[in-house]
Amino acid sequence: MRKKVAITGMGIISSIGNTVEENYNALVLGKKGISSIENFETIHKEVIKVGEIKLTNQQLSEQLGISSDNNFSRTSLLGAIAAQQAVENAGIQDINDYRSGLISATSVGGMDMTEKYYYKYFENEAYQKYITSHDAGDTTHKIATHIGLKGFVTTVSTACSSAANAIMMGARMIQSGQLDRVVVGGTDALAKFTINGFKTLMILSDTYNQPFDNNRKGLNLGEAAAFLVLESEEIVQKENRKVLAYVSGFGNANDAFHQTASSENGEGAFLAMQKALKVANLKPSDIDYINAHGTATPNNDLSEGRAILRVFQENVPDFSSTKAFTGHTLAAAAAIEAVYSVLALQHNIVFPNLNFETPMEEFDLVPQTTLKEKPISHVLSNSFGFGGNCSTVLFSKS
Repeated sequence: MRKKVAITGMGIISSIGNTVEENYNALVLGKKGISSIENFETIHKEVIKVGEIKLTNQQLSEQLGISSDNNFSRTSLLGAIAAQQAVENAGIQDINDYRSGLISATSVGGMDMTEKYYYKYFENEAYQKYITSHDAGDTTHKIATHIGLKGFVTTVSTACSSAANAIMMGARMIQSGQLDRVVVGGTDALAKFTINGFKTLMILSDTYNQPFDNNRKGLNLGEAAAFLVLESEEIVQKENRKVLAYVSGFGNANDAFHQTASSENGEGAFLAMQKALKVANLKPSDIDYINAHGTATPNNDLSEGRAILRVFQENVPDFSSTKAFTGHTLAAAAAIEAVYSVLALQHNIVFPNLNFETPMEEFDLVPQTTLKEKPISHVLSNSFGFGGNCSTVLFSKS
């Protein structure tokens, strides 16, 4: 029998809230966090909308209680805040009292700072401190240092499925007996590099994104961080932990189709969902809610929709994309949506797919567009990334 992996703590900061409670309230009230860019200058400032956290780096540093002359990137600041929340939420007094690890996902890493000071390094040596914070691993180590973790630390970067793979890896390390506790999740900040890159791909929307709508124009980029504390059943029993939910299944597959596009029939997504169900020993009919990847790009929603139909056929459960609330937060997406999946389980609620108006002409799939209360025991969460990296994680009440 596969060992159970319990979720005992959660932390999150996104454009719809700076805590788990604030995020939940925004989801229930239908309050989206999509707006114009305020925190930095870009030529696309008035052209696109984003899911921006309306706190400056200085405010984030003050919240963490670190000195103003730090070399934390914005990605690191957001990640440290969410990870700290998760550890505190789990009631952990000493992060090193068991074999503990941190698996953090990111795409942006420290590029938001290195791009800002790129032309100033030789003019002012004070800015050179940000060079070492550029790589993705530095972000993870800063988070580990902030929460005081001295054990296993690693970084996952598989584009938009990164945090799902971090959760998957953490769960597997607990099941294999390598670790007793793993803090897993992801963090990404907005940066000119990603904005320009997605603009070049011509998949950014100039208005609010519309997942699974026939007239969808593209995605809104966002920034966020979220972490979960995963613990073994032994710790849960010994410490009398409150269990928020369980990671019951997971699957990863690759489309092997295109660098930035998903296959037309959703092969990778289909295989990832199929594998996750097999690991969890669940049938498609057991799933009560799908938190879809749903980026609102023409390619993703068509590919994911076809994959969902292949798995669930005539009995597609309630599904929605929460990216209309937060924007697409890249490597953090699967982590914030893991938090939302757990909240759905805890409150027996399906969150609405905002901005939906017209069903897609390719198939008869309509997301849940209003808040819906129903018994929920199992939530399936999809995350699909560039390079064809497709991942699915299943969350269950028991």
